[in-house]
Amino acid sequence: MRFDYDTSYQDSKRLLRYRSDQLIYGLTLALLLAAPWLLPKYYVGELTYLYIMAIASLGLMVLSGYTGQVSLGHAAFLAVGAYAHAWFLGQGLPFAASILLATALSGLVGLALGLPAIRVSGLYLAMVTLAFAILIEHVLGRWKSVTGGFNGMPVADPSLFGLDLSGLKSFYFLCLGCLIVILLLLINLMRGRTGRAFVGVRDSEAAAASLGIWVAGHKVLAFVISAAVSGFAGALLAHHMRHITPEGFSLLLSLELVLMVTIGGLGSLRGAILGAFLIGMVPAFISQIKPYLGDRISKQFGLEIFFFGLILAFFVLFEPKGLNGRWLKVKAFFETFPLYRKDVFRRGKTYMKSERYR
Repeated sequence: MRFDYDTSYQDSKRLLRYRSDQLIYGLTLALLLAAPWLLPKYYVGELTYLYIMAIASLGLMVLSGYTGQVSLGHAAFLAVGAYAHAWFLGQGLPFAASILLATALSGLVGLALGLPAIRVSGLYLAMVTLAFAILIEHVLGRWKSVTGGFNGMPVADPSLFGLDLSGLKSFYFLCLGCLIVILLLLINLMRGRTGRAFVGVRDSEAAAASLGIWVAGHKVLAFVISAAVSGFAGALLAHHMRHITPEGFSLLLSLELVLMVTIGGLGSLRGAILGAFLIGMVPAFISQIKPYLGDRISKQFGLEIFFFGLILAFFVLFEPKGLNGRWLKVKAFFETFPLYRKDVFRRGKTYMKSERYR
């Protein structure tokens, strides 16, 4: 059994306070670094895609998990980042400058959407973001002089300081490094004043305003940060796809992102990554089991959506706190063994829901 206590003021600021955490995360990082030499090329490519989706899931988690703003059209920000990055590369800009400009442009689009969107909440906000995603998809399809229309546009190979990053292993390490950097940045952001303000706005806008938190400003800031991170993920996704089309950023991708943050556990960056890995593996899993389902089932339209709905229903019924909640339970079991009790995680009834600040 482990007893938590601080021996200095720096203990509470450490990301990995205990040797067990350092061992687990260190071993995980070592396995990820060795994966390109241990796994077949197909699985290395799938892992690269999962890293990109994990970055996009982290972006949505900032908006939905930490400030409570629902977005059903987050694929639009990935599309903005992907097309902007591909266009900048086509104009001759270097890779680093192009991806930073695409990220900044996605943040500006998030600002343009966040300013009017903070006037609504709940279902109305979801409808606004959904309409925005449909609008972006049609703009990309009709603006043929820039985006190539529905025929799409090619994406130049990435290169940094003269190094070709288009290879399987080099692009794998690029995406893994970007995921680690963005995760560390968001961890420090959420542990600071801004992150605590986000959580305060999510839990009760009226209470947050009474404490001097600028509610509207932080809600818009969450939109900007979320859009910028998602746009960065879209730029990496463009290289993964090599040829981007508007259909690649459809509403199904937005649905996948919502499932990632919901199943992973709202309000947890770790949950965003776990949810991205689970949902991101569903299409590959379906393709593996299709030969065993028979022609009548395997050829049915919407098989992926059925599995997505089945996974969501399972977690809503049996694990409402998502994968992160299950991880905390398993962790608590080993930390408190043999004194672990299930009653510690028993859910209590909710008697009052906070009102929305106007």
